[in-house]
Amino acid sequence: MAILTTVVGSYPTPHWLLGNTSRTVLRDAVMVVLKTQELAGIDVIADGELNRFDPSHPETNGMIDYFVTRMDGIRSRFSVSDIDEFRKDAGMTYRTDPAGIVYGPIGEGVLNLPRDFEFTRGLAAKPIKFTCTGPHMLTKVLTDRHYGGRDKVAMAIAGVLRAQMERIDAEIVQIDEANISGHPEDREWALEAINHVLGGVRRTRGVHICFGNYGGQSVQKGFWKDLMPFLNGLKVDHLVLEFARRGFGELEAFRDLDPKIGLGLGVVDIKDNGIESGSLIAERIEHAAKVLGAGRVKYIHPDCGFWMLQRSVADGKMRALVEGRNLFEGRK
Repeated sequence: MAILTTVVGSYPTPHWLLGNTSRTVLRDAVMVVLKTQELAGIDVIADGELNRFDPSHPETNGMIDYFVTRMDGIRSRFSVSDIDEFRKDAGMTYRTDPAGIVYGPIGEGVLNLPRDFEFTRGLAAKPIKFTCTGPHMLTKVLTDRHYGGRDKVAMAIAGVLRAQMERIDAEIVQIDEANISGHPEDREWALEAINHVLGGVRRTRGVHICFGNYGGQSVQKGFWKDLMPFLNGLKVDHLVLEFARRGFGELEAFRDLDPKIGLGLGVVDIKDNGIESGSLIAERIEHAAKVLGAGRVKYIHPDCGFWMLQRSVADGKMRALVEGRNLFEGRK
């Protein structure tokens, strides 16, 4: 079976969106992002997450704030004691403040992910991937003043997300989890919440896991082997994982991955402005095939989203991704 090329999600925000985020201008920007991927030859494309762009807070690219500020039961104004409570978590030291305070029952509020998908669907000619930050990641950036346990917060968030996923008919829905990589001890409650969301996905289910991409820095520390029980517990069709930045020395651990779960291989380093050659990417795929067996890699992609790069760099990396896959498979 042919390996498919895809992206993880975000794309550098076009400068001309700054100061003008009308629906017409946003539509034009999303069309540019989609068409750029199509021209590069990417098989499964995404909207660059520009629907979540906030000109007053662009550096997060909407992965967190877009979700929590729209849900009921979460406030974005907090006290010194709220901040002190959040900072007790040693695993969140890369953030100075919580993303929000849970003060009541979490509800959908004005979050409308189906509308975001429909906005993009009409602009694309290729299969679409829709991305959604997962309940574990969202729970970890909140301070709970209502539920009395992260497992309960995560399930409340998962309920909101699942109801919205059930209305999204994307070819692939990808749940993004960038904190679990450093916290395998959260496995039990994280799996319950993530699988609840995945149960609402109508078609192909993906989960993206990386070791962080906050300001172009790795945030989490850990090893893929420690996550294997978590990965094997996911009710997912394929994984979208970071390898290029970390190196491929941990590939052998994935011999223990459930063979029913497809492997997505990160072969492009998004923390480096250098553009990989097609031959280097082909070598990385070949190495993975030798370690894990022919046909084990189902997708290749960047390690994470492109949001921190210049557009010319991101575009070059996408072209190299396709060239490398074609070289590996002997395509012309």
